[in-house]
Amino acid sequence: MRKVLTAAALAVGVGLAVPVTATADAEAASTVTYQASDAVVANPQRGFYHHTETHLRADGSGWTPLQESVLAGYRSEGITQILRVVYLEKFADTPTLDADLLGKLQADFDAARDAGVSVILRFAYAQGGAWPYEPPYGDAPVDVVLSHIEQLGPVMRANSDVIAVVQQGFVGLWGEGYYTDHFVADPSNPGVVTEADWENRNAVVEALLDELPADRSVQVRTMLSKQQLLDVPSGADSAVTADQAWTDTPIARVGHHNDCFLASPDDFGTFLSDPISLDQEYLEAETAYVPMGGETCNVNPPRSEWPSASAEMARYHYSYLNRDYNQDVLNSWGAAGITETAKRLGYRFVLESSTVDGSGQSAPTVSIDVRNDGWAAPYQPRPATLVLTGSGGSVEVPLESDARSWMPGTTTTLTADLSGVRPGQYSLALALPAADDTTADDPRYAIRTANVGTWDAVTGVNVLGQTVTVG
Repeated sequence: MRKVLTAAALAVGVGLAVPVTATADAEAASTVTYQASDAVVANPQRGFYHHTETHLRADGSGWTPLQESVLAGYRSEGITQILRVVYLEKFADTPTLDADLLGKLQADFDAARDAGVSVILRFAYAQGGAWPYEPPYGDAPVDVVLSHIEQLGPVMRANSDVIAVVQQGFVGLWGEGYYTDHFVADPSNPGVVTEADWENRNAVVEALLDELPADRSVQVRTMLSKQQLLDVPSGADSAVTADQAWTDTPIARVGHHNDCFLASPDDFGTFLSDPISLDQEYLEAETAYVPMGGETCNVNPPRSEWPSASAEMARYHYSYLNRDYNQDVLNSWGAAGITETAKRLGYRFVLESSTVDGSGQSAPTVSIDVRNDGWAAPYQPRPATLVLTGSGGSVEVPLESDARSWMPGTTTTLTADLSGVRPGQYSLALALPAADDTTADDPRYAIRTANVGTWDAVTGVNVLGQTVTVG
């Protein structure tokens, strides 16, 4: 169970002063309203990320391990995640990974966990050099890729608590699926992908889905990649629906990343439908339920400027964006635009009010209103819990709600019936911990609401400034 404080500590010891308006009626209903914060809130699996990469070349050179102190410094910037691109040059021609690589990966994940940071993970075999790019590019054939994914599966599963999402990777330069020696019929003409090539690409996505836990997603580089995987046309009617969301199915577990966001009318070949509006409508519908992120890569006014950029991040439910690239694009947004983006990427939950009804009786009820001011909802499981701390001990009451369903621009009402709680007087808090056992007790992986004076950084709960007596 998560560490919780005594009622006295919640009221006095941690020094929390919840700025609220409280009212009570003759029937003992107590309502508290909360003040929204204007600050950038560092929360897990959302916001800007920093790019990191490492290599294991044929001669063994190129590996740059993650350092806990550096990652902790990112958290001090309000950044809680990194993109980690792992280049496997040494293994492009061999199906067998060695124990040294797997040990290096484990050390990276340990550093991330110790720093309280999540990892957006991608594997690749080759980077592009100077333009124009010409074959051979250096990536691996499909049988080698599938063998590597099978060997990487145990280390990914063992560290899924700090893996935000896995990008398809593996295919082509940078793992972005284009300039490839093996996943097109003619490497000198990489834009022509045959049915057999799509079968090989689909096999990579399916292998990753098989190796990852059922509640982790794989992101693909173009909408066409997912459409080919599922054999569906473009358009909103092909997108994942609310009934399909969060199930252990490919349609629910495959998301998207756009690493040329805003670069051109079709984002350098990201939107491939004819007309382009079909992919746009498809992505808008998809990303209500699957993870979306990426990076900017080219100055393209007016589309790359703030009014258009912010509208598109909202439309496509962006959860994360590269803070390191492209600086010319990001700088065009101005300080206010960057701050707004840091606030609204992903989810931004704001406590509006809470009400305790029937305090002193045997079955009081509690309701909490939470608004999402972000551009997306969480894409990993996120259980909501009411934490009661007081004379009857410490109690956690599930609120029977997953924050993945708290959609942008909506207010969700959470309710709890306390009839099963032993008699006593309790202070109340809202907890949104990580769903993984290994990080559930770590407040750095818990969600903090964007309110003034409610966050308890020691226990990772949002203090409601309410007390209830169970009679």
